[in-house]
This record gives sequence, C-alpha cells and structure tokens, in this order.
Amino acid sequence: MLFQVNFQRIMNRVRLIAMVVFLVAALAETIAQPVELPVKIVVTPDHANWAYQIGETANFSISVFKNHVAVTDVKITYETGPEKMAPFRKASLVLKSGTAKVDGGTMKHPGFLRCVVVAEVDGKSYRNMATVGYDISNIQPTVTIPADFSAFWEKGKQELAAIPADVRMTYLPERSTATTNVYHVNAQGYANSRLYGILCVPKKEGKYPAILQVPGAGIRPYNPDLEMAEKGFIVFSIGIHGIPVNLDPQVYSSLESGALKGYFFSNADQKDRYYYKRVYLNCVRGIDVIAQLPQFNGRQLAVSGNSQGGALSIITAGLDDRVTCLAAVHPALCDLTGYFFERAGGWPHIFGPNNLWFSNNTAVKETIPYYDVVNFAKRVKIPGYYTWGFNDETCPPTSMYAAYNVIQSPKETAVYHDSGHWMYAEQKQAFNNWITKQLGN
Repeated sequence: MLFQVNFQRIMNRVRLIAMVVFLVAALAETIAQPVELPVKIVVTPDHANWAYQIGETANFSISVFKNHVAVTDVKITYETGPEKMAPFRKASLVLKSGTAKVDGGTMKHPGFLRCVVVAEVDGKSYRNMATVGYDISNIQPTVTIPADFSAFWEKGKQELAAIPADVRMTYLPERSTATTNVYHVNAQGYANSRLYGILCVPKKEGKYPAILQVPGAGIRPYNPDLEMAEKGFIVFSIGIHGIPVNLDPQVYSSLESGALKGYFFSNADQKDRYYYKRVYLNCVRGIDVIAQLPQFNGRQLAVSGNSQGGALSIITAGLDDRVTCLAAVHPALCDLTGYFFERAGGWPHIFGPNNLWFSNNTAVKETIPYYDVVNFAKRVKIPGYYTWGFNDETCPPTSMYAAYNVIQSPKETAVYHDSGHWMYAEQKQAFNNWITKQLGN
C-alpha cells in the first residue's frame, strides 16, 4: 500500500514536470524572440519609420553577417511584392562587400510591401525580410457586414443567458502562492459545451479588477498568470475547446493531430454551426464567471490575448459592454476576404490560395463575415492597446490594420517593426503595463 502511494506521488510529479516542459515550449513561440543564429541577414528599409507614401519607391539595404562580421562574396536571392501575394520583383546578386542596396518597387494602393531575402552560407540557407507600410492609416477592410449581424449575435447571447453558468471551482494548492489562490474552473457554456480555465484570485480580502485572458490558437494546458495576479488582479485564463486545461500534455497533442486538427475550419459552411460560434459566446460566459465572483469589484474588466486571442479580445469587447478595456497582440481572423481583392487576408487564411474549396464555396463566403474581427471592431467602444510587427507572416499587417482602422474608440498602437508572430520581452512588459495602468494598479 505504501509503495502504491509513493508511486502515485512520483507519477504526479512526473506529469507536473512534463506539463511545465510542454508549457515552456508552447509559450516560447509567442513571447520570446526566435532562436539566435550564427548567420544573420539584415534587411533595412531607407525610411526609419518603415512608412511610405503611395508611389514612393522603397529601397532596401541587405547585409549578411556571420559571427557579427560581414560576409563577402555571398550570393543572395531576393523578392519584393505585397505580403502573401506573388512577388513583382525577383533577382539574385552577389554581395561583393557584404552589403547591397536594392530597389524594392512601390505600391499603388494602401498596404504593405515585403522584401524577402535568402542567403546560402556554408551550405545552409538563411532567410529574413523587411516589410514596409504604404499609407497604412487608409487601409480599409474588404469584408462587408451582414444586415443581420447584430441580430445574429444578440440572439446567441440571449440563448447563452438562458443557460445557468453552473460554475464549479477546484482549488489547486500546488499552483497557489502565499498571496494568490488558483483554481481549475469548469462552467456550463453555449450549445451543451463546458468552459474550462485557470482562475487566479487574490487571497487578501477585498474587491479587485479582473482580466479575462483569451487563448491563442492550438490545443494545450494552461498555467496561472501569477505575474498579473500578484499585482492584485483576478485573472481568468480560459480554453476554447470544451476540455479541461490541466490534463496530461499527451492528451492535447493527440487532439491537435486528431479530432481537433484544423478546428478553425470546422463547419465553416454553416453559419449557426461554425466552430467559432461556441468559442465567441463562451468568451462572454467567461465574463459571466468573473461577474459572479464575490471578489470582483464589478467595475474594471480587461480582456487580453495574442493571435487568435488578440482576435477574441476585440470580439469579446464588441459583444459585451461589461469589458472596460482590451489589449490585443497581432490579432488573427481579420479581414479574411482580403484574398478576393488580391491582398492578404488574416489567419487562418481560409480563402488563401491553398484553400480553394472554401474560396469557391458560397456558403462559406456567406458565413465568414459573421465571424470576421473587422465587424466586431466596428462595435468596440472602450480603450484598446494594440501591438504587432510588420514582419508577421501569420497575421499579415494589412489584415490587422483593416480591423484597427475601423475602431472609433480611444486606441494606442505599439509597433515593433521587425518583429514577426512573436513578442519581444519589452513588448510583453509594455503590454502588461498598459493593462495595469488601465485597471488602476
């Protein structure tokens, strides 16, 4: 019997360690810089602010360094053109002195022009880019808003409100701290689903502001955000797939390669059954859970996230007026119809060149506008903080600005021009600092 107890304790520790390793690997993609390489290609536009006027030529300087020393006589290939579109210029040259300047061309319409460079050094290929904006404040969305958009979502919210939240909280002593209680939460969600998440609540008696953290794409477990919780916030980090968020990591990897693979395309041809309908409404249910907490002050509630979570932050703010501020990092799901107008659409690129079935399906084209971030951004009435990089290949900046430019409420943008679909540590800190200031701590 003693052996069985000890064995179980050991196995629990092994599972916990495995989960931590899994989380570190998953988070590294979004909050850390890419792994440093010995060879670096530096692509520099000739405007320090990476901004150009329509018709103005963008020139790029290209350098290749190995161990911080310029590499000479290296052959490069480069191409320039609108992001995600076929390049209109492509050429090769040899960097005799380690540096060259190239004419990148121009844009005739508001958008982004990208210069992608590939160099081969010691038999290995390296790649980098610079993406510059043309008249970006005038980028307009291509997606239209359905006549019954508001009615569609109001009906969904009414259906959700009729479902008791049935909140169940399991205390997690191993994740709690001296100042913060941590719980695994299980609540009744929309369409017979359950909503799961990790909740942090300050131990000290009192009333506190709250943060609803909505997730990036993928299937994984979640850890408590103790950094923000220790500042005196209630923090509720939710999953979207209707499964507990504290399972063995192997469960999530199996689902990601199996039943939930490509979930973002599931039932896209059915307006009332598209995967994201339940997801969007369960973000509202996440606010319901916070609103029921006796520790919530009932006045200050932020919603934040990156990528898919950046999209869900804007969407939740557009759906629920209990949200008082939002913070979004490189939001996905923006202006998805861009591809029909010869420009990049947002992740998951449902109408991109590799998804012809969706592009040619009338029902899909009718469904997607109900779920596009642009149409929720038009409803946002609260202060927002938006941060991204121009070199993002997952969520093209054209798509993000298409949503950002229609927001009429107070908004602040922090652009880290050379970043891609990841965040600098300084960028992440500025993001958290903005939320902290908005919530008054």
